[in-house]
Amino acid sequence: MKQKKLILIVLDSVGVGELPDADRYGDQGTNTISNIARTVGGLRLPNLASLGLGNITDIKGVARVEKASGCFGKMTEVSEGKDSTIGHWEIAGIITQQKFPLYPKGFPKSVLETFLRVTGCTGYLGNRPASGTEIINELGDEHLRTGFPIVYTSGDSVFQIAAHQDVISLERLYEICEITREQVLVDEHRVGRVIARPFIGRSENYIRTPNRRDYAVTPPAKTILDLLFENNIQTVGIGKIDDLFCGRGLQEKIHTTSNAEGIEEIIRAGRMMQTGFLMANLVDFDMLYGHRQDAKGYASALEEFDVKLPDIQKCINDGDLLVLTADHGNDPTDQSTDHTREYVPLLCASTSGKKNVNLGVRCSFADVGRTAAEFFGVSGAQSLAGQSFFEEVF
Repeated sequence: MKQKKLILIVLDSVGVGELPDADRYGDQGTNTISNIARTVGGLRLPNLASLGLGNITDIKGVARVEKASGCFGKMTEVSEGKDSTIGHWEIAGIITQQKFPLYPKGFPKSVLETFLRVTGCTGYLGNRPASGTEIINELGDEHLRTGFPIVYTSGDSVFQIAAHQDVISLERLYEICEITREQVLVDEHRVGRVIARPFIGRSENYIRTPNRRDYAVTPPAKTILDLLFENNIQTVGIGKIDDLFCGRGLQEKIHTTSNAEGIEEIIRAGRMMQTGFLMANLVDFDMLYGHRQDAKGYASALEEFDVKLPDIQKCINDGDLLVLTADHGNDPTDQSTDHTREYVPLLCASTSGKKNVNLGVRCSFADVGRTAAEFFGVSGAQSLAGQSFFEEVF
């Protein structure tokens, strides 16, 4: 049977247990989904359980099943690092050997001097690693008084710029981020992402808005998106996929402001698409709950996705494939607000393919991209890293 449509959903930060090298990153003992389940007294995820989620790792409330309706396994991150850009690139077929730079003491004076000169900003606030919600409440009043953007980083390779939407307009904030990406953070300071972090509100009650925008570095080699695009196969990116791949290889780019909106866009596009590749990122797990160490909120978001999963599966017809995975972990029960170095889940569902297949421990996230290349039979697949599991699911 000819393969037609592949829907790939990245559940941002839904890790399933520490990787063997987690100690290099200070992430021993992390297991995002299992620790959340333990903390909240169990998760209710019957639809994910049916696909085989509980067969991947022990999750309180999510039973192992003898006859899974999907294929299941977990994947190892080979690339150096644990952020969204590197994770998505690996999923799409690129192994990153060199970490992006980190700034645990803030950015060097020379970087900030260049930032002021090329953006036209007259000053800045912050310049240190911080929780986004905490730093805007700490410096929000001074920002309103001075008009200076708030600059900060984290345990990831990011240069984040926060600004009140009434002080610096969205258009101006995006412009500052674009200039920073192109002219400031280059060469040895080539961070993974510049992130626009707009917020609203007043003193001690500042709230980040959903108008975040990510400006990633350009992928250093061809990804599965590039190969599909070159072979005239429809490609759709939902959520921050456009940002993470700098728009490359995408025919349609759909930005969303929440998991709920992202899920609805997946369903809408999935119903309309007869053939092609849809790649979506659901960021709330990471942005709203992992980084804020909110296990209860994370649990609710997982359960909300599970409720909508049958509607997503209805988009899958004979010859189609649904793949669920993640890009890293972000265990909200550990001592850090940063991402965690973890295995990610691999769940596959189809109506015409195999069921109850244990895909085992995959050697790379890149197995997904390589499988997509075989699914569509595109030329140039040998340029991608990874090993296809196509024959194991069809």
